Amino acid sequence: MSELARTPLYEAHIELGGRMVPFAGFEMPVQYKAGALQEYKVVREGGAGLFDISHMGQVRVTGPEAIDFLQYVTTNDVSRLADGQVQYSALLNDQGTFIDDITTYRMGETEFYLCINAANRHKDVAHLEAQAARFDVTVSDESDDTTLLALQGETAQALLQPLADIDLESVGYYRFATAVICSAQAIVSRTGYTGEDGFELYLSNDAAGDVWNSLIGAGAQPIGLAARDMLRTEMGYALYGHEISDAVTPVEAKLMWITKLEKGDFIGRDAVAARKAEGGSRQLVALKLTGRGIPREHYGVLAGGERIGEITSGMHSPLLGCGVALAYVPTAHAIGSVDGDELAVEIRSRAVACERVKTPFVRSRVRK
Repeated sequence: MSELARTPLYEAHIELGGRMVPFAGFEMPVQYKAGALQEYKVVREGGAGLFDISHMGQVRVTGPEAIDFLQYVTTNDVSRLADGQVQYSALLNDQGTFIDDITTYRMGETEFYLCINAANRHKDVAHLEAQAARFDVTVSDESDDTTLLALQGETAQALLQPLADIDLESVGYYRFATAVICSAQAIVSRTGYTGEDGFELYLSNDAAGDVWNSLIGAGAQPIGLAARDMLRTEMGYALYGHEISDAVTPVEAKLMWITKLEKGDFIGRDAVAARKAEGGSRQLVALKLTGRGIPREHYGVLAGGERIGEITSGMHSPLLGCGVALAYVPTAHAIGSVDGDELAVEIRSRAVACERVKTPFVRSRVRK
């Protein structure tokens, strides 16, 4: 087994009592002394949580054909972006299935910045570099030199503002600005993965400690992977390796809203268009348990006592007081077109009743 990597904040996590676990090739804190539930409550109940997500990858794309290149390799319409705007998107293969989901930052007409998933970093970069040979662009992997923090929760802006040299109120949802934070240059983006207001901060590694310590000193609470996944699941956000993978297309994953077939040719377009025309055989659904039990990944989804699907993400929602889950089931069961089609989740050999609902499971409080 290869040695696990560490973020620049590894020692800070140890000092705060972080319980470190392997994650996407890194040693990352799954929780701190207070525990995952208390960390979740900090973010959901009016505080501000600080996440080290430096395991994520960052790629800069520059050159006169940057827009043409990104139009070809991503699913969303990059031409719609203005300077300082962020876009959720994806990389697909020729079969129309996911290489990764990403965010795209427009720095300028010839410069873009991509945030990619940690586990997919080397695969993504290799894919982008191979495709770049057809365009007048340069693809630069800046992951090893970049620290990424997420500050999420109702008081995030109030805590960050005294440390920043810009008016954070002017940074809109899915917008970003360059700023000085604690004397260090940073990209400050009003984005996140929790459904709460907040920011993501891209910094040089040598600035990571000062910014982290300043935010902790101002009252932010450190948050580990377990609480982050709880917050993510409650919003119904897709996660690579769970809801999306190289086995599903945007049609099944309900991500056609980031897949602009009308923009012109891009990798995987024809395969996705064909899948959309024929209709996918399965579809991602959101389930809310009406009986007692906690749904977990890989638990079966039942209809008429027969296993028809599988949970991709599941948890007990503290806010709702019941189990919630995302799962893939046959399309007919996803839309409830089968007579008497009542679904259940198999939990420890019991069939626990559930109902189809819409996401997010809980109300989003992002500032749009």
